[in-house]
Amino acid sequence: VKVKDRAAFAFALASAAAAVVVKRGVIRGARLALGAVAGVPWRAHLAEERLLGRRPSTTLFEEAAEAELAAARPLAGNDYKIPMAKGALVEALERATGTPDG
Repeated sequence: VKVKDRAAFAFALASAAAAVVVKRGVIRGARLALGAVAGVPWRAHLAEERLLGRRPSTTLFEEAAEAELAAARPLAGNDYKIPMAKGALVEALERATGTPDG
């Protein structure tokens, strides 16, 4: 999922990718990454841990994104990226799991 200023732009202001394994309605594995929010792609380990063993839901995804980015410290003038990254991560998780909002 890419969040861009304009559709014509190739670069993202924030991005997220999600690969999720759901078995019998429970998340058994997750690999999450954020882009355009740090100098290199950011593996979202805290969010991954928050998801394991739980049922997919938008509320859970929001909690996981919040936990992952709670310690984020933006540089001057780019604090807008934190809510963008949270939204991108939630949307990527919804798409990956086929939740109703995804």
